[in-house]
Amino acid sequence: MQDTIVLFPAPGMGHVISMVELGKLILHRYGHQFSIVILLITFEFSETPGLISYISTISQTCPFISFRRFPPVPIDNTFSRSPIAIVFECILLNKPYVLEFLQEISKECNICAFVIDLFCTSALSVGKDLKIPTYYFFTSGAACLSAFLYFPKIHEQHTKSFKDLADTLLNFPNLPPLKAIHIPEPILYRDDPAYYDMLYFCSNLPKADGIIVNSFNDLEPKAVKTIADGVCVPDASTPPIYYIGPLIAEGGSSTSAAQHDCLSWLDKQPSKSVVFLCFGSRGSFSIEQVKEMANGLERSGQRFMWVVKKPPYDEKRKQNDDMSDFDLQAMLPEGFLNRVKDRAMVVKSWAPQVAVLNHDSVGGFVTHCGWNSVLEAVVAGVPMVAWPLHAEQHLNRNVLVEDMKLAIGVEQRDDDGFVRGDELEKRVRELMESNKGRELREKSWKMKERSLEALAESGSSIGALVRLVVQWKRSP
Repeated sequence: MQDTIVLFPAPGMGHVISMVELGKLILHRYGHQFSIVILLITFEFSETPGLISYISTISQTCPFISFRRFPPVPIDNTFSRSPIAIVFECILLNKPYVLEFLQEISKECNICAFVIDLFCTSALSVGKDLKIPTYYFFTSGAACLSAFLYFPKIHEQHTKSFKDLADTLLNFPNLPPLKAIHIPEPILYRDDPAYYDMLYFCSNLPKADGIIVNSFNDLEPKAVKTIADGVCVPDASTPPIYYIGPLIAEGGSSTSAAQHDCLSWLDKQPSKSVVFLCFGSRGSFSIEQVKEMANGLERSGQRFMWVVKKPPYDEKRKQNDDMSDFDLQAMLPEGFLNRVKDRAMVVKSWAPQVAVLNHDSVGGFVTHCGWNSVLEAVVAGVPMVAWPLHAEQHLNRNVLVEDMKLAIGVEQRDDDGFVRGDELEKRVRELMESNKGRELREKSWKMKERSLEALAESGSSIGALVRLVVQWKRSP
């Protein structure tokens, strides 16, 4: 029977892409020795045209990756809880399908490993009961993993919701202190079911046969050592950790007008002269914040390429998945586009981020500190201005600025994360004009070289992948 690895992502584009990239890495290294099966949850809010198109493309271009979709499950919306708690409930309700599909696949293939997303922890016991080696794929970095491993201890130290502890700093082993209000959203409110879901996820991390992490040793040596020393899981054994990154999606073969215009404009700019501003696939800002950003960028005197998304329906969330058209000019100060036209390009909704970051003209990146974006900047050798919005991005920001020394942080208001235009101007100038900015650029370039070394034949990440596959090959 064919040796097979089953991957189980949480619903949503980012989670699915991460698992696909892991599958592609395994196939690239080991060819036809394995087939990859990816289990998909049917969840109405994540069934975007982009995701459907992406899955179709992978199915056509990667014959050794196949998808198996679960039937939809009914969700009880009669009581109030956060959107993420609803997602977690949906994943839990799919547990019977996980068992059913794994049993079916086992009749056709030898399942060497079952790899699950953190949010799919309910499937951990299913894999264990079937005697299938079960691993987590942790799509953020080692620092975030160390914090999540330690979170059950943080939970014991506090009784109030972290949202109500504005003056409290949370101390994770060997990490910069994190403001309690900056902990990832699902953990902010103790009265929301998502809090206890996250506690359950984090408490179960040590029970896996191993944890695969999208990072590499030279990027996060401090966090890697902290986890290896066992201090993040003081009451149990830490499972084997496999750092196999940087694993990034190179992007499709799209030749859209937006992609062509972006790169054509960059072709005309001097080397390392452009600041690129982009806040992920979902990050968006209020019109007030956009105007502040515009004023700061204009006063900075720097060349810039700025991706502006449609404002969020709820300004507190700073997220918007809506890719429909909007009036860009109405969001910006009057006359702004005309005044900056000789040194700037403002793009609506989307730009080919990987291609832009790797362009010779780009010398800095203002980012929300999402881990995929961080890795893309690292691989491109581009220093960052760190402007976190949500999820684990504040934790990433602290590590980028204080430990890795690859970024400059912006000062934000605690209550809503607002950044003044003069603050953005100051940080962009600092990155592009100061000695500190030059040092960050040199360090970023060296880290780019180390990221390439990690994925070389004798590199640390390929070595970790080899050790991992040796374990999988031993499974019955």
